[in-house]
Amino acid sequence: MYSLIQVFYAAERRGIYPQGLKIDKNSLQRRPTHDIFSLSFFVTLFKDSFMQNSIAETLLPNGKKVFCVNKDEIPALYEEIKDYFKSGIEIFEESTVFDVGANIGLFALRIFELSNNNVDVYAFEPIPNIFEALQKNAQCFAPSRLKVFPYGLSKESSSQNFIYYPNVTVWSTTYPDNSKREREKVKRIVLTDIKKYLPSFPWLNWLPPFMRSFALDKILKIAFQQFEQVTCQLKTISEVIREHGIQQIDLLKIDVERAELDVLLGIEASDWSKIKQIVVEVHDLERRVNKIELLLKENGFTRIDKDQAKSFEGTDIYYLYASR
Repeated sequence: MYSLIQVFYAAERRGIYPQGLKIDKNSLQRRPTHDIFSLSFFVTLFKDSFMQNSIAETLLPNGKKVFCVNKDEIPALYEEIKDYFKSGIEIFEESTVFDVGANIGLFALRIFELSNNNVDVYAFEPIPNIFEALQKNAQCFAPSRLKVFPYGLSKESSSQNFIYYPNVTVWSTTYPDNSKREREKVKRIVLTDIKKYLPSFPWLNWLPPFMRSFALDKILKIAFQQFEQVTCQLKTISEVIREHGIQQIDLLKIDVERAELDVLLGIEASDWSKIKQIVVEVHDLERRVNKIELLLKENGFTRIDKDQAKSFEGTDIYYLYASR
């Protein structure tokens, strides 16, 4: 049996452990191989990779350089962007797009690629650290057409506490769920579509398959335990429409980690007709998919498709695509 230090030297030579990971090899040399099954081992291994709050630069798979908070999550986040463009969702030049839950702006960057940079994107991100990266990306790629706002959208204008996860920023939400059930769901997502998530979890590549589930349990437990509470501002879609004199929203994209219904309830009756297409990630809690489908039908959307990405199979996460 190989020792831990032999395993990690092999991983180092192959370049397959996480970016920024620092390993105390002297400490590993003294650890027995079976110690890989202890939580303390994983804490030691990944402690320098966690809680990275500073803005960094990284390369996207297409070679474009972007600013981000956590480099390791970017490959998976980049791959997920394609899931928004299904079931007839289209983007044309001179369109107006709302990106609600923009994170660092990868969806907006894709929109610009599809439209020859000839669209207006309104991107909303309430978490200050994430917004800083979004703002830097906007300044680099489309300072006049990518308009960024340091607040979220909801059913009413207010201040609200968010839970911010620096290690996995896409989990940040005003409706946190740190339960074991939620960790099991995230683990299932990764293992169901492991090819998609390997760039974000490269160390899975050198673990035998039977150990991947156990290792993810340990890492996710640590990640869920490390968070910050931040107070963020919220407005409604209708408020933004009035403030900026928006006549039409050609595409409304919503990905807000369990707050999607709140966002839609912030649209006043007179504004629904201004929205031509919607794509929304829905967490099907308390039959939320059915509630949103009904809301969309009541407001004039004639084509509504439900889909589930491969990585979400067996979970309560779906995409709804709606058009008139």
